[in-house]
Amino acid sequence: MQPPRVLSIAGSDSGGGAGIQADIKTITVLGGYAMTAICALTAQDTTGVHAVLPIDPAMVAAQIDACVNDIGVDAVKIGMLGSPEIAAVVADRLEKLVVPIVFDPVMISTSGAALADTATIAAFERLMAIATLTTPNVPELQALGGDPAMRARSVAYIAKGGDADGPDVIDRLIMPGEPDRAWTAPRIVTRHTHGTGCTMSSAIATFLASGASIVEAVEDAREFVRAAMLAAPGFGAGHGPLGHHAVR
Repeated sequence: MQPPRVLSIAGSDSGGGAGIQADIKTITVLGGYAMTAICALTAQDTTGVHAVLPIDPAMVAAQIDACVNDIGVDAVKIGMLGSPEIAAVVADRLEKLVVPIVFDPVMISTSGAALADTATIAAFERLMAIATLTTPNVPELQALGGDPAMRARSVAYIAKGGDADGPDVIDRLIMPGEPDRAWTAPRIVTRHTHGTGCTMSSAIATFLASGASIVEAVEDAREFVRAAMLAAPGFGAGHGPLGHHAVR
């Protein structure tokens, strides 16, 4: 049986904890075949993002075309894009696909570095419209207008609660025409949280590519992220990476 083919369209994290690198690890550990379209290079480690170099939009489009036209794709994960021009070209390509698309609207890294400007955030509208599921964290949801604005867009999204306060983490799934769902779990107190959002979105994409429903994919992805946090190898002086390798 062939593995599900998952294309990650995102930025590279030189430290290996987030971005394309976290996506490849997640997709592979979960039994998928990982492909990539790199949108930006970063000089990044557990203490922060030290430099960012967006890729030419035409090159991003060429990477997507190469994967889709030859190997094929069963699901797509979108992460850091780097510029409004890249966001536009990604939307152009994905509007032609009929596969699950998970959009992680990356705006701020775990260390606090801004990874999307105002124009890029404005370009997210097209991507949210075509995505099967959008996965904002607390500050990203606020930047997108909060729950009222997201509900008005009539898009499916999961409001991740890892950045909220309190002893528990509450993740809320909102899908047009269906009752809201929520998952609550005790907060894992750790500094090793780098790449949790990337891991969550790429795990959801992999489960969707395998035929899971959105609810099933979210449930399984949450458990995978929590297990990877508990298996963190302890690297770095800041927000350390997860232990993808030790799960499953």
